[in-house]
Amino acid sequence: MPLSKAALSRLRSLNEKKQREDLGLFVVEGEKVVKELLAAAYPLLEIYATPEAGLGPNHARVEPVTVEEMARISHFPNPSSLLAVGRLVRPTLDPAELQSGFTLVLDCIQDPGNVGTLLRIADWFGIDRVVLSPDCADLFSQKVINASMGSFSRVRAFSASLPELLSAVGKTVPVYGCELVGEPVASLPRLGSGAIVAMGSEGRGLSPAVAACVGRRVTIPRFGQAESLNVAVAAGIVCAHLRGLA
Repeated sequence: MPLSKAALSRLRSLNEKKQREDLGLFVVEGEKVVKELLAAAYPLLEIYATPEAGLGPNHARVEPVTVEEMARISHFPNPSSLLAVGRLVRPTLDPAELQSGFTLVLDCIQDPGNVGTLLRIADWFGIDRVVLSPDCADLFSQKVINASMGSFSRVRAFSASLPELLSAVGKTVPVYGCELVGEPVASLPRLGSGAIVAMGSEGRGLSPAVAACVGRRVTIPRFGQAESLNVAVAAGIVCAHLRGLA
């Protein structure tokens, strides 16, 4: 049965954050990422597939669509064979959780590719949670989800006011802030019972309010002439040190 005009319009509208919030839904597109979410048993509500997807008409919850219909609902210049819809859920983080484990804090990182890659890094190093400031790229945007390469389904991610959250933690958990000037990252101890690492944007670094909550400022020594280091690359290096791998 062909997709209705209302269904087409709804699926297209999920490209906009306001529409995602209003409808409580998000869309993810791409054969690799959708199949990764299916393999992880992520609770997708709707799945649209062309014959090229190879899921078959009997696969649970799959609605077959034509290549032409996929082109109309796709958010990409080159449509994929799979598109899915999930329920948008933004859980609340209890500050007490930060007392144990490893927390990666993202302060005003607006590039969705970087945010998605940071989720992959958190997944790789077994980070317990990622907390994004409200002005970070939207966790449920297509670019973030696709850049995370499936880690979106495995990493516990939250959005919260970072100064309020870090102030609530106080001095009971070490808070490391990555800056251009600070202690060499190699001086960091291995991860103990709890640690928080705050990463800021490449252009501006940590915001003053978040920087005021940092207990130790750390840096990755520069040996060449590059002005800055990509935030995801920097986070990978810091996480490797905290895990005792570098």
